[in-house]
Amino acid sequence: MSPLKPPRARRVAVVGGARVPFARSDGPYATASNQEMLTAALDGLVERHGLQGPGAVGEFVAGAVLKHSRDFNLARETVLGSTLDPRTPAYDVQQACGTGLQAVIAAANKIALGQTESAVAGGADTASDAPLGVNDRLRRILLEARRAKSPGARVKALAKIRPAHLVPDIPRNAEPRTGLSMGEHAAVTARAWGITREAQDELAAASHQRLAAAYERGFFQDLVVPFRGLARDQNLRPGSTVEKLAALKPVFGLHAPGPTMTAGNSTPLTDGAATVLLASEEWAEARGLEPLAYLTAYETAAVDFVGGDVAGGEDGLLMAPAYAVPRMLERAGLGIEDFDLVEIHEAFASQVLATLAAWEKRGLAPVDRARLNTAGSSLATGHPFAATGARVVATLAKLLAERGGPGRGLISVCAAGGQGVTAILERT
Repeated sequence: MSPLKPPRARRVAVVGGARVPFARSDGPYATASNQEMLTAALDGLVERHGLQGPGAVGEFVAGAVLKHSRDFNLARETVLGSTLDPRTPAYDVQQACGTGLQAVIAAANKIALGQTESAVAGGADTASDAPLGVNDRLRRILLEARRAKSPGARVKALAKIRPAHLVPDIPRNAEPRTGLSMGEHAAVTARAWGITREAQDELAAASHQRLAAAYERGFFQDLVVPFRGLARDQNLRPGSTVEKLAALKPVFGLHAPGPTMTAGNSTPLTDGAATVLLASEEWAEARGLEPLAYLTAYETAAVDFVGGDVAGGEDGLLMAPAYAVPRMLERAGLGIEDFDLVEIHEAFASQVLATLAAWEKRGLAPVDRARLNTAGSSLATGHPFAATGARVVATLAKLLAERGGPGRGLISVCAAGGQGVTAILERT
């Protein structure tokens, strides 16, 4: 009996995307759940690409970072509440801010191996409706009461409850291993790499101006689905300038001299959802759908942001793409100069600039700023953690398609926990 030959990897097409406009937390989507937002994005994708009907899509892969217990089986419940065929399998993934891109990679791998012909990937997050945990002391008392063998023992356990036990555990934007927020970690990295306030404000202003220009020319008309009264990203400030941003006070790194990070050059807490349609070339051709681009490579990495070279900047919390991208490019036989477009998730302007500096330190060519985040990025759109990856993939794929000829784009996403997820999109 001859051994089975490994399947030949197929090209994975990015066919299109759909997302709801991103909103600032405690705003228009304050009462919208992850499932409601993700369903709206998925329904928009189904409508625009004719995905109704039995077996239209092979599977749905999505996730959220801030999840309630009611978000159990989020992807599958989203399918059941959407216009997609209810027989569509679905599953959740989670890798902090890399969730959306990791969902794309998971779906793409199955398509590449011939295990499915098409898939939708995405993610959603609501900072407005973040889960509140039961006070841990109250939780222990309630568990003791549940285990009680008699009514008397149950009453005795419940009698231990005190007013202080009723205070909920509020979720904190902090790394469990360090207790520092992502912003405070980024401030350490900004100092280590000598990132200036002016450079950060220039990057932030450009993000808003480019996103505004993209909306004005209709770029997002087939990518953004109106939701709850919003047709554009609420965080967008078309009139942003370096001068206006310079007037803002620093909010991170205040314990050290010369803090540079403000609310204007940092991404705000955001609510939203995004999806992207992936498929084999044969599936797309059979349905008359023109691929925007092809996903050709991806790489993940992680840094030791607890015990590594944090003060020196090498192992800052958000610096994993500084390692993932050079590794991916070496494997692909490419350099930065081979990319027409570069998309770096803008968690903070300082993090983008530190990543660019680290790539150069590792021997990569400087990134032409005219090719960087040409339709704006997270500083302008906002950043619903698990939704950002799908937003970036769909945006970059369409930008490449707009060029009309061969092209190549790089994606870099940093994530909590010292991780990074990166990918390459191409048109031939």
